[in-house]
Amino acid sequence: MRTPITSVDGRWVLPGVANLHSHAFQRAMAGLAERMTHPSDSFWTWRETMYRMAARFDPDALHAVAAQLYAEMLEAGYTTVCEFHYLHHAPDGRPYDDPAAMSRALIAAARETGIRLTLLPVLYMTGGFDGRPLNDRQRRFGHAVDAWLRLFETLHREQDDMLRVGCALHSLRAVPPEAMTTALAALPRDARIHIHIAEQIGEVQDSLAIRGDRPVRWLLDHAEVDARWTLVHATHLEVDEIVGIADRGATVAICPTTEANLGDGLFPLRDHLDAGGAWGIGSDSHISVSPVEELRWLEYGQRLATKHRNIVATEAMPSVGDALLRGVQASAEASTGFASATTAGDAVVLDGDAPQLVGATPEDIADRWIFSGNRPLVRTVTVNGREVVADGRHRDRDAIAARYAAAMRGLLAG
Repeated sequence: MRTPITSVDGRWVLPGVANLHSHAFQRAMAGLAERMTHPSDSFWTWRETMYRMAARFDPDALHAVAAQLYAEMLEAGYTTVCEFHYLHHAPDGRPYDDPAAMSRALIAAARETGIRLTLLPVLYMTGGFDGRPLNDRQRRFGHAVDAWLRLFETLHREQDDMLRVGCALHSLRAVPPEAMTTALAALPRDARIHIHIAEQIGEVQDSLAIRGDRPVRWLLDHAEVDARWTLVHATHLEVDEIVGIADRGATVAICPTTEANLGDGLFPLRDHLDAGGAWGIGSDSHISVSPVEELRWLEYGQRLATKHRNIVATEAMPSVGDALLRGVQASAEASTGFASATTAGDAVVLDGDAPQLVGATPEDIADRWIFSGNRPLVRTVTVNGREVVADGRHRDRDAIAARYAAAMRGLLAG
């Protein structure tokens, strides 16, 4: 099979990459959670830092941070982003006068920067599998099902060629079974559905203790999981769960840099591929905003775990780079909701004059882009027929960066 990167008029061109999992506000805390707060620091202690940052946002700050992030994504080669959005209300939990104000801030940032957006308003109701209420730090995330459905319907009416609106269930621990059933039954049949699941061993243990089964197994047995579903992380799986995900046609969104940063663990990629499973990548907490780094560390993590090389390659596709790019291409439509015919004109052009690409051929260009260093190689990005990146710079980089800097000063002073 040929590489997804093609030579057009002497330039190396690849389709835009879909980023399947983003929490835009967390771009503001990248690098600010790397100090020890507990002898056994983990995801759960990191979450306390995240709560403190989340409490400082309003719609203007969210717009500024998201625009900066989305411009960075475009410069790196992402052309579509799935925004897993749970920062809905004011910090005290009261809805804004416009209950969709925070969602509209994200839409405005996407439209300003020119990235395709799959907005996934999150249903978030409880603080654990035991059904305990949301705590004070989580209150601004929460909805009752009827209020969440009103938000979804409001946003869904605004879909166009650059915007899709789907559903995010925060996690099984945050959405009781009856609420999940009610929400899913009310969705349009073409709505994409994303959910955090099996990210942490503690989550798996709680699910076993309270629901009597592992999270993915429980979901497969209690929901009509199919190709509309994207399971985010799904790090801790047993063989029957891997096979079940693949058989249902669901996609797994793997976020290697965030999963490494949080100490989550390694997704069983080779077993998933052998089962015929679909997968994509996400930058999640945005400690890195680079499809190259996500793809590189997806492969490297597997090499470290197995002590072998070239894990995603096969006899039919011996190039690791080709296999990685084919994987993210194959899952994009199912996860984002944007038909391939709609995104066919989205393109990323690499810097053919870069030292890393001297003498590149169709057989090695994907490997050289992903595995030959850290110099950014994206020169031009076109989305929906508009050039949004030229000479490696977003068209509005300076204005967006200035607004981001002002917003960050306010957030850090909070």
